[in-house]
Amino acid sequence: MRTPLLAPLLLVLAPPTVGAAVPARHWSVIETAKDNGHRLQEIAPAEVAPGGTADAITIDLSQPCQEMVGFGGALTESSAWVLAQLPAEQRLAVLRRYYDPADGIGYTLARTHINSCDFSLHMWALDETPGDYYLHDFTLEPMRRWLLPLLHDAQRIAGADRFKLLASPWSPPAWMKTNNRMDDGGSLRPEYRPAWANYYVRFVEAMQSEEKIPVWALTVQNEPAAKQVWESCLYTPEEERDFVRDHLGPALAKAGLSQVHLLGWDHNRDLFEARAAALFGDPDSAKYLWGSAIHWYVSEDFAASSRVHEAYPDKPILFTEGCWEGGAKPGQWDRGERYARNMIGDFRNWVCGWIDWNIVLDLTGGPNHVGNLTDAPVLVDLATHQVTYQSSFYYIAHFSRYVRTGAHRIVSSGGPSALDSVAFMNPDGTLAVVVMNPTDAAIDFSLAADGGHLACRIPAHAIHTYLGAPR
Repeated sequence: MRTPLLAPLLLVLAPPTVGAAVPARHWSVIETAKDNGHRLQEIAPAEVAPGGTADAITIDLSQPCQEMVGFGGALTESSAWVLAQLPAEQRLAVLRRYYDPADGIGYTLARTHINSCDFSLHMWALDETPGDYYLHDFTLEPMRRWLLPLLHDAQRIAGADRFKLLASPWSPPAWMKTNNRMDDGGSLRPEYRPAWANYYVRFVEAMQSEEKIPVWALTVQNEPAAKQVWESCLYTPEEERDFVRDHLGPALAKAGLSQVHLLGWDHNRDLFEARAAALFGDPDSAKYLWGSAIHWYVSEDFAASSRVHEAYPDKPILFTEGCWEGGAKPGQWDRGERYARNMIGDFRNWVCGWIDWNIVLDLTGGPNHVGNLTDAPVLVDLATHQVTYQSSFYYIAHFSRYVRTGAHRIVSSGGPSALDSVAFMNPDGTLAVVVMNPTDAAIDFSLAADGGHLACRIPAHAIHTYLGAPR
């Protein structure tokens, strides 16, 4: 019998201390902590009495909020190449840790790039022929050696009915751009707007017909306000609006691809409101856009998402990229804490899902063809084939493994000010409450739900997921 990569939950916690209010649900608790070696470890109930309401995180089941679409990571050419350096079974073991629905951490989403990005081995496009307006030379061939095998394996492991692929362009081919380069910014030439819109259509159709991998969603442009030394393309808010309204939206609709979710922005929180106003303020642009995508660089103004949600409540917000820049730093515990702080901040402000950046990198934080090295939740020593699962992997898992697709975030409030927390109701009625303690000391608190209190103690630099079984 195969040993699960992550043990299933078996423990149902006893009620708290005699004399305390009996919780309305049976609870389980899972812990990851810096100092005790616990990694997604089931633990015994806290041997502390619940405090008063002042230290209680109160769950309000009557206030469901956004529906969760899932969790995932970026399947880049660099990640694909690093994984391909491992023995076949070890490579698949990493993918199962992420995407296996029973033994993994619950990933269902993936993001990949249309044409190359900085986390590619070199610069390439799916149609390199200058002036090929009708895309006669469009081909998925540049993806076949590294990327497509990874996408196929992730889809197979997750299950075709669960796997949702989002695709983003970093740049059109050089011949479509004002600077005649894929890198160093530049913008889309007006005369090539129809051809570039049809490029997305060709990509979606080829992925389905040739590879049997449906594209669940597209973003208009990765980081359209950033001129980078790698693949990039600039759009003002008005240019992105007009491209969606006049070209990309109609091209997808004409091809019968209106079911593909189209997301605008795909950049940082600091400029989110202005971009949303341009994209969604025009009804002829807004009608083609399912929602918008955000990244975590520059700003932790999580409330920006609430302000956009208040203005455009029918447009979901998806987090599509975040990473630690500056190269790999194996063993740094603050990696996980930054992930959880951002995830909790985003989810409490209407973000409906979360996609990490590269799922795997080497020990330098690459390869990256322009040296823009970053950290990743899983690192591979290419010399020894040792695979390291970082704190960020486990902190993400405290959400992705226990918050199911179709869950709703529910309103929660209170608790010690040093703790970060967020609560969800899964489709089967299970409550999932994630609590993080980033401080240097253990903290006692209680969970208040269904009229009962559960006594809790969370160690220093730890994260807990509390699961309340359906009543």
